Amino acid sequence: MQLNNFKKLKSYIRRSKRVGRGHASGKGKTAGRGIKGQKAREKVGASFKISQLVRRLPQRRGIGNPPKVSKLLEINLDTLSKKFKENEVVDKAGLIRTGLIKPNEVKAKVKVLGSGEVSVPLTVKVAVTKSAKEKIEKAGGQIEEAVV
Repeated sequence: MQLNNFKKLKSYIRRSKRVGRGHASGKGKTAGRGIKGQKAREKVGASFKISQLVRRLPQRRGIGNPPKVSKLLEINLDTLSKKFKENEVVDKAGLIRTGLIKPNEVKAKVKVLGSGEVSVPLTVKVAVTKSAKEKIEKAGGQIEEAVV
């Protein structure tokens, strides 16, 4: 069975309004258009409707593209020790692979914070805090300069 084989139900077929057919119909004389004015006439141009819409909208002068705010993603040491194995490289590609950052957050800045303990030696190629640097080096890992 396909959609074009369905029959329309009578309950869904609505008769069109017959306007301007005398007072008794309830839509006689002005045919539901009110009295006088541009919209009471035969046709109203699209420009009239658009200009009303423009008037209703708030004035947003000088607002173009929003300023680019670089997001800072913070990752704790204990998360790194859970996700990475011994002597692995911690960089943006590795963080995406382990699921710590999303692929659409590649351009964001990443920083490793010093909360928690690291138990495996790691090679870190992202920005780190002083406390994180000390803990990584104490565990036998090394920090390389992050290539931006």
